[in-house]
Amino acid sequence: MIRAESILFLVTLSAYFVTMLLYFLYVAVKKPALSKLAIRVQIFTLLVHTAAIVLRGITMGRLPMANLYEFSTAFAWALALVSLIFILRFNFPVLGAFSSPVTLLLAAYAGVQKLNELRVIEANGVDSIRNLMPALRSSWLGIHVSTVIVAYGAFGVSFVLSIIFLLRDKMKENGFWDQHIPKKEALDTISYRCVSLGMMFLTVTIFIGGIWAENAWGSYWSWDPKETWALVTWVIYLVYLHLRIRRGWNGKAAAIFGAVGFVCVLFTYIGVNTLLPGLHSYK
Repeated sequence: MIRAESILFLVTLSAYFVTMLLYFLYVAVKKPALSKLAIRVQIFTLLVHTAAIVLRGITMGRLPMANLYEFSTAFAWALALVSLIFILRFNFPVLGAFSSPVTLLLAAYAGVQKLNELRVIEANGVDSIRNLMPALRSSWLGIHVSTVIVAYGAFGVSFVLSIIFLLRDKMKENGFWDQHIPKKEALDTISYRCVSLGMMFLTVTIFIGGIWAENAWGSYWSWDPKETWALVTWVIYLVYLHLRIRRGWNGKAAAIFGAVGFVCVLFTYIGVNTLLPGLHSYK
């Protein structure tokens, strides 16, 4: 089962690469047929990725959300899904040319974790990753991790939209860009919706995490590095929403703020595990 799941993940990683190439080709040669093919391949990739995650859960006999590999692959899946939703909702395939490299990088990071995991299995057996530490044997695990995955996926799309916004003026005016990239006002609005979605789910994540922490460790908040940086990320996006709603703040400053917020997301996700071990440092 581990072998089958590993093969599915390898197919997923390869398909994300093909998806990225197709979106790049679409932007380069400006053929609508390539955008349709890229979208179909992205849908296929998501289906294979979903199958890999489901098979992982069956193999582990638990929700596949408990270690760095499982969270990494789920993060890539969420970004691919949310970006696809916005591509279809706003007829915006150019978004795929910007979101697919980010998705591929996240999937590649998951691949590195997968290789590390296979070495552990070879040395210690599959039970070394199947059995969870006591703190993770909780019904809160699925809700807590699912909500943060959706939040991070939404923030990832907001980041991509912010980059497109910042590059919009540098793109040469021609029929293709005018037709296939929304105006800056629309980009700003879509990014705002992504941040709003992400904030809703991140707020639920932090709230549920506090309840779970009290059950597991006897305290709602411990100022663990992961908790602290999740709070920093939440505050950054809260300031973004406050300035936008109360002060009418938008445009370039909002795009930069949104991009910085996702940098904090990545540090919370990768940097804390690497540099600031704590209660949430699950390998």
